[in-house]
Amino acid sequence: MSATNIIDTAPLGALIRYTDGSPKPPARFTKKLAAWERSNGVGRLVKKEPPRVYPTWTAPASFTLHEGNFSSDGVILVTIMRSHSADSRLVFEVAEEPQLGQVRVLLDFGGNTELLHLAESITAAELWIAREGYRNARLEIVGAEDGDRADGMVAALPKRHRDVPRLWCSEPQNGEDGI
Repeated sequence: MSATNIIDTAPLGALIRYTDGSPKPPARFTKKLAAWERSNGVGRLVKKEPPRVYPTWTAPASFTLHEGNFSSDGVILVTIMRSHSADSRLVFEVAEEPQLGQVRVLLDFGGNTELLHLAESITAAELWIAREGYRNARLEIVGAEDGDRADGMVAALPKRHRDVPRLWCSEPQNGEDGI
């Protein structure tokens, strides 16, 4: 699959595997192995960006993968993110899509949406937001964007999250927590 297909079809939160097609060198060749690992890996899709037009050139569409964190004593010290452009020569494939019912914690800025966290439930997402301090984050339940099981998912949302996005339901929910 090409990078353009990932930008067009892969949902935020999907695990994306990429490769240059070369075989993995033996571990004893540390420099060759490090170079191979830069072109072969897996990461979670956290951002898609459209082409950007500048006065003298146009930057192609791109996407960003979160490949991991380095931490010490529970504190994240370094986050590894890697961006790939639509004209990348690497081969990409969706290794795993987010499961229905999982909750995306999203942040909108600069006309783009970035995935901050993929939680197992609304409660876990709210706890993550409270712990990390993202006041402008919004929640999106995986599957609700397609209308699948949307009515039950909206009822499960706390009232403060029901209006974002509006497509989740055609009618407002009654009661404080929709119960």
